Amino acid sequence: MDKIVIAIDGPAGAGKSTIAKIIAKKLNINYVDTGAMYRALTLKALKNNIDFNDKNSLISLLDKTDIDYYDNHIYLDGKIVDNEIRSNEVSKNVSKVARIKEIRIKLVEIQRKIASNKSVIMDGRDIGSHVLPNADFKFYVTASVDERSHRRYKELISKNVEISLKQVKEEIKQRDEIDKSREFSPLIKSEDAILIDTTRKTVEESVNEILNIIKKGM
Repeated sequence: MDKIVIAIDGPAGAGKSTIAKIIAKKLNINYVDTGAMYRALTLKALKNNIDFNDKNSLISLLDKTDIDYYDNHIYLDGKIVDNEIRSNEVSKNVSKVARIKEIRIKLVEIQRKIASNKSVIMDGRDIGSHVLPNADFKFYVTASVDERSHRRYKELISKNVEISLKQVKEEIKQRDEIDKSREFSPLIKSEDAILIDTTRKTVEESVNEILNIIKKGM
């Protein structure tokens, strides 16, 4: 293929971003983390003390915000915010931003434009079902709630964040509920997406499973 478009969807903590980054390097294509775009706006909302229940203020904030993704970096108003958007405070609130239809519509326009003229692997919650419905390959990457909670807990502890495993699990469950139940473009597995369950699998095993499917289909 001269140009290849790969869509990866799945819930929080399933490993889709880690997997997508590695595949992008191995296939020498562009990686786009759509969740980082929503995280960037969430970060700005936190810095501006905006109430996450105030839908109109969040929409207005996006109108005054520049979000872009290139060279594997997320830019917020011209500044790289790769690390800032990974805070637990952002993680706790990002689904509240992502469920707003007007925000999703605007960011989807940016995502589609990025994928329109180059090979990409894009991950998020609604890539195969909504953003890139004609993607060459679609995968739904998931794992058990317990597995995802343990992964997130280990990540936060390594960053010296004081939090309990129980609290992390509750936050994961809450994010799942918001992502799956939102009215516009919810988290779903597309009928033509291939299920990849990463529970009790290493990252390498999951990457190889997806790469083998792609290579057979090319």
